Order: sequence, then structure tokens, then C-alpha cells
Amino acid sequence: MTTAVRSRTMLTLAEVCEELGVSRSTFYDWRAKRRAPRCIKLPNGDLRIRRSDLDHWLDDREDAA
Repeated sequence: MTTAVRSRTMLTLAEVCEELGVSRSTFYDWRAKRRAPRCIKLPNGDLRIRRSDLDHWLDDREDAA
């Protein structure tokens, strides 16, 4: 997968929670505290997270540890 395609890949909230091993409620708690990866809210209210945003967020968490 090329970098350009990978950076545009959108993940569902379920996919992100599964990858991180957390529940939806934990993710929403992080989001309320502004500790979650950057999200995009679709017109229907669903959330999507860019793969690149999740990867950057994870890199930042690694540096903080």
C-alpha cells in the first residue's frame, strides 16, 4: 500500500477500538478528555479516524511513555 493511499484510509470506531484493545466507552471517554486520536464526524454522526492520524497518535504515546 502506498503512503498516499494509506494516509487516506479511514477506520471505523470499531476497527480502532479493536486495534487498541479498548471499549467504545473508553474511546469516548478519551475523546471527551481530548486524549483520543483525531476524529472525523460524518454527516450521519458516525466517527472515522484516518490511519495516518492513528499512527501519529500512537507514535506520540510511545514518546510519552
